[in-house]
Amino acid sequence: MKKVKAAVLVKPGQFEVREFPYPQIKDSHALLKVELCGICGTDKHIYKGETTLYGGTTAEVSVPFPIILGHEIVGIIAEIGSQANKTLWFPPDQRITVGDRVVVCPDIPCGRCFYCQNYGGGGFIWCENIKTYGNNLSCKEPPYLFGGMAEYMVLLPGTFVCKVPETIKPETAVLTELMAVTYNVDKAKEFYNIGGEGFKSGDTVVVQGVGPMGLMHIIKARILGAGDIIAIDSSEFRLGMAKEFGANYTINISKMSPKERIEFVYDLTHGRGADLTIECTGVPQAIIEGLELTRRGGMYIVAGVFVDTGDITLNPHRHICAKNIRLLGQTNHPPRGYLSSLKLFERYASYFPPFERIITHRFVIEDVEQAFAQAMDAHSTMKVVLACSA
Repeated sequence: MKKVKAAVLVKPGQFEVREFPYPQIKDSHALLKVELCGICGTDKHIYKGETTLYGGTTAEVSVPFPIILGHEIVGIIAEIGSQANKTLWFPPDQRITVGDRVVVCPDIPCGRCFYCQNYGGGGFIWCENIKTYGNNLSCKEPPYLFGGMAEYMVLLPGTFVCKVPETIKPETAVLTELMAVTYNVDKAKEFYNIGGEGFKSGDTVVVQGVGPMGLMHIIKARILGAGDIIAIDSSEFRLGMAKEFGANYTINISKMSPKERIEFVYDLTHGRGADLTIECTGVPQAIIEGLELTRRGGMYIVAGVFVDTGDITLNPHRHICAKNIRLLGQTNHPPRGYLSSLKLFERYASYFPPFERIITHRFVIEDVEQAFAQAMDAHSTMKVVLACSA
């Protein structure tokens, strides 16, 4: 019998490479041959034992072990159940056939809870019963394969699937989920268009943390017309890439004190502060500084805290109310961002260095421990991917 190889996280800090039976898919399922799977910041948090997702909500859950991690996925459709083109979700006018290269939204909404029923496409990301590939679906029971760090992955009913244009390489397509996460920059722009608050062309943008997610936010802000973009990180390597992909200024936190960083931003903005600040560090303590970097009436997006990484102490008056800060938090992202992200990669390919350069390291499934060790090394790494199938 044919077997499928997968990297299984049996508990925090411990992977095992296991073989599973090749799945016999149901009529409502499809089977994806995974080409590449990115290692996300959330994967790293789970690996370190930070395993509470959607904390403080009705969807709160702890990551179930054993689990196949991985939700930044590109692959080839290997099999399609007879009803799968009715049970899966697609952009308008799309359907899939065997051999199509696709990207997959990891979140499967129930479609029945209060948020799914009342808030349309946006509400799906707040679903009370959400299933997420690589995050809250264990590999304990058949058909096992519910994460991207495997040779194959089963696509369940309700999964959003989007075809990849032939002009886009898999090494770029695997970044689609990351780009979709930047949707709150678009939302900030919408706030300005509707009420004159938020983010407009020419505004100063600060991005705290320029790993892969921060880099995507820089790209999105640049495309949407940002003026000065200031990248903050501790890695000269990452700050260098941030400048290549659109940042005007960089701040290395190991070379400037918090006070000096705030003074730098205020000097650049004539004493006001940034119009839009985006947190992509995943470190709660960065939020206080981010709020202080933001001007009165500015907007602060917290994009990096996808798992519970602890508490902070802030002064609501000083940090939020007196400054009339507009605060946007997020965990999941709407599926509509997948097609638009792929179009963005196509349309702006000549405006930036090759997007596939964001991938700095590539490993096979058997070397998953080495891959995670590399991903933890921010000083010489941007995006690490697993090449999951030949």
